[in-house]
Amino acid sequence: MQLKPNAYRLNETVKGVETMTRFALAVLALASGVYTYLGVRGILDGSATFVFFAAIIYSAAVSVAIYAFWSFMLRFVPLVTSGVQRIGLFITMAIGCAMIMAMSSWLNAAALAGSAATEQHMAVTLQGYAEDLDLAHANALGAQSLLPDVQRAAERFTGLANDERESGALTGTTGSGSVVQLLTQMGTQMNQLATTITGSRDEVAGLFEQGSQRLATMRELVSTPGAVEPRADSFQSEAVQLSAVIAALQQTGVAASVKRASADLSAGFIAPVADGGSADLANRQDQVMETVRASVAAQSAALSAAADEILATPQVEQRRFVPLSSAEAVLRYWQDFIPSWAGAISIDLLPVVLVLVLMIVNDAMRKDSESLEEAENITAAEMLRAMALFRQMEAAGIDVPTGQPRPVAEPLPEAEPVDTPTAAELPPDDGTVTPINAAQRQRTDGPRPA
Repeated sequence: MQLKPNAYRLNETVKGVETMTRFALAVLALASGVYTYLGVRGILDGSATFVFFAAIIYSAAVSVAIYAFWSFMLRFVPLVTSGVQRIGLFITMAIGCAMIMAMSSWLNAAALAGSAATEQHMAVTLQGYAEDLDLAHANALGAQSLLPDVQRAAERFTGLANDERESGALTGTTGSGSVVQLLTQMGTQMNQLATTITGSRDEVAGLFEQGSQRLATMRELVSTPGAVEPRADSFQSEAVQLSAVIAALQQTGVAASVKRASADLSAGFIAPVADGGSADLANRQDQVMETVRASVAAQSAALSAAADEILATPQVEQRRFVPLSSAEAVLRYWQDFIPSWAGAISIDLLPVVLVLVLMIVNDAMRKDSESLEEAENITAAEMLRAMALFRQMEAAGIDVPTGQPRPVAEPLPEAEPVDTPTAAELPPDDGTVTPINAAQRQRTDGPRPA
């Protein structure tokens, strides 16, 4: 059985936690100010003194604004009962929350996750540079795929020249003549082209090794613990060097050179004059050289087409590393730091929960107070004041139920005197009648004895 009404108990509890509520609100405002100071200090430029005082002033203004705003909301929202007015306060509270997030929450997130966000930016950039290096290396090695075709063509021309010289496989006449000379010439050109392709392999491998070393250094800068600002500066220097290596790899490719050399095989084909001793041998030499011309044209077209495929590969676009401040990095990579954002926003908007709790408790107190009897809803002091006021109204002649002065009673009219007979005028007592003294008989007297 409760000795006190529930509304009274709720009211006493609200008064009991009022100090704790103010203390909690002050601590939250102070914490938000501290993290706001850390966030502001990371984005301001200038001398150390200027940055310090500017960050202190801004963070103090944020703390005062947060404490004042939530103090107003904690005091006014629970007391308002009208639906329209309460909706207006809710809209005002929503606007205030948005302003607090704009001036404080994102800076709190920058202080909580600024270093991690900057490292995330460096890691993403590093991944992009690694992809660029691999693509540039692949493009540079694309021309190496033409090497087997070129070597095979060189071996074929050289073999035909040897066969023609030793056994007359093409013209039917052994010895070194015009056909052998032409085939040897084509084989020599193919060997020179193969040497060009092979020579570029070592240069490509050296550049790729340099790029890999730059990437390894950049990975160490990303993962090494410590202050992020000096690491970001070193990372930017390594990124510039790596960009130069990637550009050199793109210029090392010999696909364009192979295409030009292939076109020269056909366009610059010069057939020697048949030097056969007889007309028949000269005719056969001319026929073989025409066949060689057609073969060289086909080989040239095949190599040009292969070189075009390599050249059609998209080139690597020049990438630049743009350093970001901690706040900018947090905003750009906010999806990777949702827990930090949640903590930063909760510091500023946690009083919303206190406002709602007080609103619900005050509504419950009003509802319980309406269902109480008047006698259950009065204090001892109120009772004493009511009794004193009642006595004053009685003494003043005021009717308490109506609150109006009591009417004054009119005096009764005086009764006419009645003639009382004297003893002489009374009839004689014959002993049969007992006289009654009416003046001495009172209503409060008990019954007469018989």
